[in-house]
Amino acid sequence: MSVDIDVVVVGGGPVGLASAIEARLAGLTVAIIEPRDSTIDKACGEGLMPGALPLLARLGVDPAGMPLRGVSYLSPHRRADHLFRTGAGRGVRRTALHDALLSRAEQLGVERLCSRVETFTQDSAGVTVNGLRAGWLFGADGLHSAVRRIAGLDDPRPAGTRRYGLRQHFAVAPWSDLIEVHWAEHAEVYVTPVAADTVGIAILGPQRTDFAATVRGIPALAERLDGATAASSLRGAGPFRQRALTPSAGRVLLVGDASGYVDAITGEGLRLGLDQARLAVAHVTGGAGYDRAWARSTRDFRRLTSGLVRAATGPLRGVIVPAASALPQVYGAVVERLAR
Repeated sequence: MSVDIDVVVVGGGPVGLASAIEARLAGLTVAIIEPRDSTIDKACGEGLMPGALPLLARLGVDPAGMPLRGVSYLSPHRRADHLFRTGAGRGVRRTALHDALLSRAEQLGVERLCSRVETFTQDSAGVTVNGLRAGWLFGADGLHSAVRRIAGLDDPRPAGTRRYGLRQHFAVAPWSDLIEVHWAEHAEVYVTPVAADTVGIAILGPQRTDFAATVRGIPALAERLDGATAASSLRGAGPFRQRALTPSAGRVLLVGDASGYVDAITGEGLRLGLDQARLAVAHVTGGAGYDRAWARSTRDFRRLTSGLVRAATGPLRGVIVPAASALPQVYGAVVERLAR
């Protein structure tokens, strides 16, 4: 059976758009299926690690934002700063990133179909979805991926501790060019400058975490935000911990959060998703097997982040910042490994 299109991407967020751009740059025909026809936002920290920027640049995308020189861990009585050795990252509003990627995808002729995927079928020659026959399907539809579920790739094992995200922006000039991570009693609070007059505050913690109460519980941060006007509505996301049995099944490849995600604690999700988009297209055009390449790409993230999440949700939580302060070389090595 002939195909209508080489690749159909389910999900029109940043990773879905990046996947479509990668495919077009490789000479493939592409369509995106996404039910939302407006700019897509998400509750996230919005800090692009240094390793994400070259991946965007190779797609021809350079979103506006604020330079990020490093990461600072803070507790009431300790702090640990690390400056990136491989160049600055960038704080970018998720909406600005989405619009930049969308503009590039449209420039390259990516077709967009406003629809929701309820089911699909596949055989040895292709995938049929929403009446469209494609050679390959990329599932880039996020944490709660319908593609992962329909393909039978949801991991039924208990996911362990599940945490959730909250995010809101405030109209205040950034006071630092570091990503600040404030370690509160039960949550981490990420402060990311995203414009000359705006900072994003993202909170990662257990379900029903109170945003305002958590910020008030960090006096130094509460003082910075005192009197500041909210520049966006409060958004939530999660649970973040999701697993897939494998990142692919036949001609269906899971990309980004759909392929499994440990936690948002290290800000690595977007860099990994961009890299997986590259790997998925390499697989389609005759490169190495996707599952093995995916495992190599995510290995450090899965190991380091899983360890940090275990510490953050267990009895060692209180020693994370003191240990990072006392062992700057170890702390810096972990940050650098994840930042690349």
